[in-house]
Amino acid sequence: MPTLVRGDHLPAMVTSPPGPVARDLARSLADHVAPGVDTHYRGRPSIVWREALGSNVLDVDGNIYIDLTSGFGVAAVGHRHPRVVAAITKQSGELLHALGDVNTHPLLAELAARLTSLAPVDDGQMFPAISGAEAVEIALKTAVLATRRRGILAFDPSYHGLTFGALAAGSRPAFRAPFAAHLSPHVARCPFGASREQLDTALASREIACVIVEPVVGREGVIFPPAGWLTSLAQVCREHGTLLILDEIFTGLGRTGDLFAANAEGVRPDLLCCGKALGGGVPIAAVIGRREVFQSWRTEGEALHTATFTGNPLACAAALSVLDILKDEALAERAAALGPRIAARVAPWPSAFAAVADVRGRGLLWGVELKSAAAASALAAGALQRGVLLLAGGEHGTVAQIAPPLTISEPQLGAALAVLETVLRETPP
Repeated sequence: MPTLVRGDHLPAMVTSPPGPVARDLARSLADHVAPGVDTHYRGRPSIVWREALGSNVLDVDGNIYIDLTSGFGVAAVGHRHPRVVAAITKQSGELLHALGDVNTHPLLAELAARLTSLAPVDDGQMFPAISGAEAVEIALKTAVLATRRRGILAFDPSYHGLTFGALAAGSRPAFRAPFAAHLSPHVARCPFGASREQLDTALASREIACVIVEPVVGREGVIFPPAGWLTSLAQVCREHGTLLILDEIFTGLGRTGDLFAANAEGVRPDLLCCGKALGGGVPIAAVIGRREVFQSWRTEGEALHTATFTGNPLACAAALSVLDILKDEALAERAAALGPRIAARVAPWPSAFAAVADVRGRGLLWGVELKSAAAASALAAGALQRGVLLLAGGEHGTVAQIAPPLTISEPQLGAALAVLETVLRETPP
């Protein structure tokens, strides 16, 4: 079995994926792991990861892939970055767990100070979380506490996670329908990129505690708002006394070419959610919010929102190393520089390939919209066979997402795009 000694390999396929080892594991997973969390996605076995490094993934059958998913955006600094591994190793020899909100540890204070100095939030404080969905829950609960209002304005399409509060704000019917009877009835909706008139109408009742929005719609299709729209949205929120929550769980920490996507328009929200890339592979998320807004959580009793692993020392150590890497390796700037090169490469695709309807993106976040969900699935499947990991989905299942590690080498990026072009030549609309 090969091993990854570098993270800049080009694809090297030894068997058609998924190979025999992955298929055996898939059968075991189907027996012992609940449906939806195994490798029989839509009834088809998938590959099983054995190792990952840099922009490469090695599966259990010995195939080496270029990863255009960065593990759902988690591996922004690359898989198994040596500085993240070193930070985790050091911390594991000192303290693995503290008492969260009761007895904490020094790294939580250090991380909070670092994040609040970086996030575009005035006079910020940090509320730690374990996952992106929990960060969204914290932000929504904060808005309700601080404003004493009950309403939420969300957008179509959007994705904020699958816990109840986050699910209520998200838009995909397939996720919502089984739980519709239990979701909050106090969520109003507007189309993403809604007009000023639509926003004013939605907020006119003064019952809306917060507006929650992704600066760039991520999972639901990589959709960018009109220029200046986020700035206008922030202004409307201020006029109506409504808090603005930016969900930067996917877009934050360099993905779009800015440390936070909000920076492109100079928007400063009341609350900002971040996660995914923050831990470099270790689960951690956070809400950065204005101090005045977070004061609504003060209580003489026990914490009104906490969790056993809140502010976990191992995760904090990983997060601090990620922030160091982003700065020292200038990864946001690198994403900004690579963005125009990708644009030049993919701009001809809608006219060159019959299956492509549109291509859009910024930095190292790009969406290739296909003319059908079948074409999108065919692109992802064909890329897999040629050693490129690609996610296809979105609101209608038609968008393939290009979101590699920010550390991806230029030869790897070029090779991966060449693979997509090869598959697209063979893909009908």
